[in-house]
Amino acid sequence: MRFTRRQALAGMALAAPLSRRLAAQKERRGPLPRSSPALCLYGDQLMKIGYHEMGQFLIMLGFDGVEITVQTGGHVPLEGDIDLHLERSVEAMTGAGLEVPVVSTSLTTATVKGLQTIMWWASEMGVPIFRPGHWKIQAGNVAASAMTAQREIAWLAQLGGNTKLSVAIHNSTADFVGSNVADLIALIRPFDPLIGLDFDIGYATAMSDAAGGLAALQMALPRLKMATVRDVVWSKDADGAKKLTQCPIGEGMVDWPKFFGALAKANFAGPITLQVEYQPKEELAALRKDLAFLKKQRAAAYGLG
Repeated sequence: MRFTRRQALAGMALAAPLSRRLAAQKERRGPLPRSSPALCLYGDQLMKIGYHEMGQFLIMLGFDGVEITVQTGGHVPLEGDIDLHLERSVEAMTGAGLEVPVVSTSLTTATVKGLQTIMWWASEMGVPIFRPGHWKIQAGNVAASAMTAQREIAWLAQLGGNTKLSVAIHNSTADFVGSNVADLIALIRPFDPLIGLDFDIGYATAMSDAAGGLAALQMALPRLKMATVRDVVWSKDADGAKKLTQCPIGEGMVDWPKFFGALAKANFAGPITLQVEYQPKEELAALRKDLAFLKKQRAAAYGLG
């Protein structure tokens, strides 16, 4: 897909007001270079704790960083002063000693003012990666939904270039565009290197099996900006229908030693976000257990002491 002159001029016009606001940027901040992935938590996992206190809490649990989310009902709400809350949340995390390598949102459309604000202020605060939301497949029309997603990805690439942010697209479940990693790569290929992948090994495994998830990872590695981790099993509901169920890390289908081994072989040192969507009896104990498992796998693959 190529931009027309009219599209390029429209993109610059959209970005200009926010660009002027941030023209006198501070000295660029952000995560320090790493030789192994930072293990981060998806921020809205701990909605009971405000972002002012969450940094110290995550340090206590042992995380390296956090993925800050901007969405309705999130730590940084879409309603109100997005820029103020985003700035304060990043400062609260980094002030506690955490890295903030990713800011994500449920928004997908680059022409929406809120998404522009998020990306410009994430860049101002030194966050290197932006993750947009998902494109739901409409009325079973996969082709038309994919075309819509690719048009919006083109605008995200334009805005990513203006803000100096890498954009990472997440492979989700079969209800959304890009659940098949090969199809997702075809969508984003025209926008290399501005657009890359947030590879979710749990969802990729669910689309086939453990071997299929690892094969998808090999396809994703050249464009990998970040990874999201979860574990999954297939179970049956009361009617005997097959359903995807999430479970503690290490108790599902994912081959974790091979996953981390492939990342280490590729010298991947981007962020890895833990996203817990099963329902543990004790949430904090579950987070500690999952994090301890991931740290052990990282240490073994990357030769950490």
